[in-house]
Amino acid sequence: MLPLVSLDRIMVVTGRAHAEAVREQLPTLPGNQLVAEPSPKDSAAAIGLAAMLIADKDPEAIIGSFSADHSITNVEEFRAVIEQACAAAATGDIVTVGITPTYPATAYGYIRTGPLLGLAGAPTARRAEKFVEKPEANLARSYAYSGSYRWNAGMFICRADALLEILAAQAPELHAGLRRIADAWCGPEREAVLDEVWPGLERNAIDYVVAEPAASAGRVIVIPGDFGWDDVGDFDSVAKLRQPVRGESRGVYSIGAEVIDVEASGIVMSDQERLVAIVGLEDVIVVDTDDALLVAARSHAQDVKKAVRRAQELGREDVL
Repeated sequence: MLPLVSLDRIMVVTGRAHAEAVREQLPTLPGNQLVAEPSPKDSAAAIGLAAMLIADKDPEAIIGSFSADHSITNVEEFRAVIEQACAAAATGDIVTVGITPTYPATAYGYIRTGPLLGLAGAPTARRAEKFVEKPEANLARSYAYSGSYRWNAGMFICRADALLEILAAQAPELHAGLRRIADAWCGPEREAVLDEVWPGLERNAIDYVVAEPAASAGRVIVIPGDFGWDDVGDFDSVAKLRQPVRGESRGVYSIGAEVIDVEASGIVMSDQERLVAIVGLEDVIVVDTDDALLVAARSHAQDVKKAVRRAQELGREDVL
């Protein structure tokens, strides 16, 4: 983001549990630009609070929200897309980035796009006609090859006041709670008000609270993006990011583990000192930590959440 905006215009929102790690990774980020959430409330509260704090200083500021765990390989193309998005956001509409599908993904949501809008500074801008949930395989194929659908990357660029206007209309209680927090942000009662108000805030995604209602009202613009993107949403995504290069054998890729592989392929992630041996398994995922061991097929990476739910049902909160 730095070539697009200066450091004093970057804000990071994270959980309290991760705040210190973020400070270590971003030592030049000013302390007042790190917002630490007391507990997870999904993206509507996180982005809404950041937008409110920015709008209090500059209501007409154009803001962009980007997830820190996404992989972007063509950074120059990404910046060109965001520059178009900023130009489109000057209209007062909500702007999002629609990734050109490269395969029929069932792990991503989709956006149906309309005709070109002919906006100055944003020549590829199109109207977003509809947000679509993660589809089944057959539907994903029709979306991916239609030319009318884009992957929803969850990136939103807009005027701060435009986002807050929609937030106030669609989630008034959430808006009111965030307003209380923002009003106390620069004073001595910040932490007390945050701890009092935050637990009662609605937990929801910005897509549902802002983007989808805005799209229904014809107020969302899509800038198509083709810059090598992955949301790294599961361990299969991690494996895809480390494909063998030419001349390299197709074996097991290891992160943090000593591995012996025999007629096997996949990925191993570990923070343990023990040796991991894999024999005769193709496209396997192994995640080895001090409290739990995960073994899964890459094709079932999205089903790991089912194992998490099962652990919750068993009362094993200690491994979550």
